[in-house]
Amino acid sequence: MEKKKSVTAQLHELFNPRSVAVVGLPRGMKSGKLFLIALQDLGYPGHIYPVHPEAREIDGIRAYPNISAIPGPIDLAIILVPHQSVLPVVKDCAAKGVKGAVLFTAGYKETGTDEGKALEAELTRIARGSGMRLFGPNCMGLYSPKSGLSFFPELSKKPGPVGFISHSGSLANIIGRIGPQKGIYFSKAASLGNECDLNSADLLAYFGDDQDTGVIGGYLEGIKDGPAFLSALKDASKKKPVVLWKVGLTPEGNQAAASHTGALGGSREIWNAVVQQGGAIPVNGFDILLDTLMGFSLLPPSLGDRMAILSGPGGLAVAAAEACGNAGLRLAEISPKTRSVLAEFIPPTGTSLKNPIDVGLTAYLEIKIYTHAAKVLSEDPGVDSIVVVGRGMTPESNDLYIEAMIQGQRDSGKPFVVVNIPGLDGDFAKRLCQAGVPFFDTVERAMAIYAQVRAYQLWQRTASNPEPVSG
Repeated sequence: MEKKKSVTAQLHELFNPRSVAVVGLPRGMKSGKLFLIALQDLGYPGHIYPVHPEAREIDGIRAYPNISAIPGPIDLAIILVPHQSVLPVVKDCAAKGVKGAVLFTAGYKETGTDEGKALEAELTRIARGSGMRLFGPNCMGLYSPKSGLSFFPELSKKPGPVGFISHSGSLANIIGRIGPQKGIYFSKAASLGNECDLNSADLLAYFGDDQDTGVIGGYLEGIKDGPAFLSALKDASKKKPVVLWKVGLTPEGNQAAASHTGALGGSREIWNAVVQQGGAIPVNGFDILLDTLMGFSLLPPSLGDRMAILSGPGGLAVAAAEACGNAGLRLAEISPKTRSVLAEFIPPTGTSLKNPIDVGLTAYLEIKIYTHAAKVLSEDPGVDSIVVVGRGMTPESNDLYIEAMIQGQRDSGKPFVVVNIPGLDGDFAKRLCQAGVPFFDTVERAMAIYAQVRAYQLWQRTASNPEPVSG
């Protein structure tokens, strides 16, 4: 008798399928066609089997009238048919021995109707009877650059460290598209929808063990099994950071979550307790989720708390120092030798050689003041990290500025954190982040996220290696 596979082993097979059937694939350019385009765009190397009741081929690929007519084994089925037609397709998949299915169509539990709930329950019963696993319904499915899986065209082909869990398909797609602009690349992502079968706890456990995943992110609308989720979270967070955006914590958000994926949001007090006990890093909002994932993706291990601040605007230099203190970080003691070197090229008026280092207005015009000062600060043994608030006045000077920040981090081995000057446009973020230098819009967010990453690193050492109890 074949040994029953663990959920982790099952998910590994589904994220690395040798064959994919797309059931209900339209012949024309309708929304379902995007799934085929996405697979082709990412260069999926396995067999793709379109399933259509009438077409003999779609876009040059041999089509089959149903799942059972496909000659070979199927690892993953993407089911796009209307919700009232899904049940017989799932039965066919179960009979065929399909390992997992993505249920794209909505119209189940989230409708709030008895019919929708009963249909979802029946789908789950059939799948569990055959050992097949289900994603959804009402979901986009899977994205895995390494294996060529994608749920939307033009997602990055470059793998990275972030494993992402989302109850929203559209938000998973948006994160997947925007992430690379902030240096965030994905090992794998899963859109779970209504979670009639596979749920966030299953994915947490999987990503916790996944060697390709170094950071776990998530957008959650509800939690089906509280004890299982907390257990998976505790285990995963000891191995890698788990950054979670939980919605449905207000009456308004709870109501919206229920109509979106049928989720029950829960109370803020309970969620705060889960975060505290489970070791999660909570965030609240799309921008902060992105910036936090960026911080955990790009900042190195063993961060120190001695910050050197380099700024042209004096007010932002002071604000950065304030943010540093609010985040529990320290202003580094700049050595007399470093200050002496800085004095050689930083103008004496309208500037300051104390930390924060204020290079004044002239640095906008002479960008080498910025770049040289950053290099000198990075060589000071009393400095752990360099926070730079600045930019040039021309595209050419900005190019020099960006390259100097990238090279400064590489040469020194110390993290550089670059902060935008409000009101000045410039496509700094993409170039810096893709080179491994985090870029933030505000000094407050830069300091807060740096401190959060450092706090997790300190917590993880304690959580993973607790001191033995003497007695």
